[in-house]
Amino acid sequence: MAHFADRLAEAVHRCGNPLCVGLDPRWESLPAEIRSKFGPTLGGVAQAYEEFCLRVLDIVAPIASVVKPQSAFFESCGMAGMMTLTRVLSKARRLGLITILDAKRGDIASTATAYADAAFDGTKIGDNVLPVWNADALTVNPYLGRDAIEPFLLSARKSNRGLFVLVRTSNPGAGLFQDLVCDGKPLHQHVGAAVAWWTRENVGVCGYGDVGAVVGATNAAELGRLRTLLPDVWFLVPGYGAQGGKAEDVAGAFNADGLGAIVNSSRGVTFPFQPDDEDWEDAIEKAAKSAAGELAAVMMR
Repeated sequence: MAHFADRLAEAVHRCGNPLCVGLDPRWESLPAEIRSKFGPTLGGVAQAYEEFCLRVLDIVAPIASVVKPQSAFFESCGMAGMMTLTRVLSKARRLGLITILDAKRGDIASTATAYADAAFDGTKIGDNVLPVWNADALTVNPYLGRDAIEPFLLSARKSNRGLFVLVRTSNPGAGLFQDLVCDGKPLHQHVGAAVAWWTRENVGVCGYGDVGAVVGATNAAELGRLRTLLPDVWFLVPGYGAQGGKAEDVAGAFNADGLGAIVNSSRGVTFPFQPDDEDWEDAIEKAAKSAAGELAAVMMR
């Protein structure tokens, strides 16, 4: 398998846009057509999520380069939901999509190793390595420091996977800690500097490393400053679309080569319809193409 950053760059080039489709299934938002097939049990909800997400993948695969399942929505359905997540990730890979497991893991030592192995190559049992999620990348929380990141780095690099580290998030309360000034600059810039150091340990042919940064779209000025500080770091940019970020807000996330960022849209692409709408698949395709077009227009500015 090629270097993670090179595979990501190739996927963006192939599609001509940096759209990442977030898969955050919600029972109340699903098409009525799908909900009517399944009973109100955790297993039934998981089945509904699976049918919906698999159909979404078929729609967006020709349009987007990356998908990002949010593990919490699947885990909320218990064991059945976790099996659904496995099948969703598997189909995304078969369709040629880069997969990011959005789980925001963060722990130390053997616990972090277990999280990482499950996300990437698989869990070792005796002489066998048994795949679990088999994702291309994983979101992680850096709050515990380098010794918490190290097991994720080691596991990812064994099989050319990647990490996206929370740096400056898009939620309204992010500044409570992330903007605290330490040694003359905000805490999130210190985290960003650490990410830049980690990614330079393993750089691909494309010039980017295998450790990216999660940087929200809801503050364009901060996004631009971080791009200047972290020129060789891939950004995963949430907050575009339903959270209020516009295409022009994310223009500063890209380098002159048009690379350096993938921009996530979850509800804006996957739920642009009312549950009773019969043409919901057409609505998703239209929303995905619209988002891809908007982002393609700003990535090369």
